Amino acid sequence: MNEKIAAYVDAHRDEIIAMWEDIVNTESGSSNKAGVDLVASKMKAHLEEAGAEVRVLEHPEAGNGLVGLLPGGNKAPFLFIGHMDTVFNTPGETTRRPFTIDENGKVTGPGVLDMKGGVIIALWVGKALKACGWNDRPIKYIWSGDEEVGHYKSTNAKEILEESKGCVACFDCETSYDDNSTVSGRKGACRFQVAITGVSSHAGNDPKRGRSAILEAAHKVIDIQNLTDWDLGITFNVGNIKGGTIFNAVPGYCELDVDIRYQNPDHLPMIEKMVQETCAKTYIEGTKTEVLNYKVSSPPFAVTPGGLKLFDILNETSQELGFGALTHKYVGGFSDAAYSTIAGVPTMCSVGVKGAFNHSPEEYCWKESIFERIRVLAACVMKADRME
Repeated sequence: MNEKIAAYVDAHRDEIIAMWEDIVNTESGSSNKAGVDLVASKMKAHLEEAGAEVRVLEHPEAGNGLVGLLPGGNKAPFLFIGHMDTVFNTPGETTRRPFTIDENGKVTGPGVLDMKGGVIIALWVGKALKACGWNDRPIKYIWSGDEEVGHYKSTNAKEILEESKGCVACFDCETSYDDNSTVSGRKGACRFQVAITGVSSHAGNDPKRGRSAILEAAHKVIDIQNLTDWDLGITFNVGNIKGGTIFNAVPGYCELDVDIRYQNPDHLPMIEKMVQETCAKTYIEGTKTEVLNYKVSSPPFAVTPGGLKLFDILNETSQELGFGALTHKYVGGFSDAAYSTIAGVPTMCSVGVKGAFNHSPEEYCWKESIFERIRVLAACVMKADRME
């Protein structure tokens, strides 16, 4: 069967690349609902062409998602999850740097690695297995349209969790790495804003009356960054500062956007208490500070015995097919693998195309890795009985 799948993949290399190119060149930054919905519409058509039953997860303020099921046998489905949105929200991004493959097989373009290549891999795993006559169990797909922003304007997190239940195992075809590493666990994430109100005044004529919100924010930035606890795996990052109006006015307002990463959900009450206590402190008399929109945007993706068992199968299969040994690691960036794991499904993440520098214009991956991963993941699906 593995030889049949290899032959099938080789026979469809141009079609796979063409589909990947089309999806990458369809702009789908998380804030571009129309673009994400267009990608979802295209992937829905591809799933249905492969024989899947597909349901659209519609959201008024976020990109639509998909749930698809390729039928087969009476066993528990094998699950593939992922996302169709990217971090690139500037209009015209795909025109400025479209999908490109250079003479060395390096592939570039917005979201080519994170994670449109992974979505294409997952689709073609199902297509290859069905075309080659494998029909032992269903293959399920859950693709969201707003993963990069933590599903904060949709119910996708809840839907992924509910739809994952009962599956035998799960691959999240997120960004993989040049060194053949995958991801067995991830930190969770929180986010909040700090709104600081001061007193605006003329910086030349009446500076004493002013109460600088930016100066108060400067103290807050240092205090918030110093909440980082490396031993507990808790990090704070003030990632954005907005404030002031003009250089010669004492600023009356400033706002901070803060990201927190954490490993242990039991630390969440402590983390929120630290945030509130830190922001309650006042340095500049006459300023007022509020914590806004504090939210746990993603729970941790926990390392589990089932996930490690699935990695063993993945590693074994990669070596059997001649693609070398794999490793796994724990990383700070969150993913939807958290929700399938909470649902009790053994999950491995970052098994998509191999590359580097996702979330940046330098993002790239390798052409051959898309064919490699289709073959490896298809072979793993055929071994899913070992996960029961």
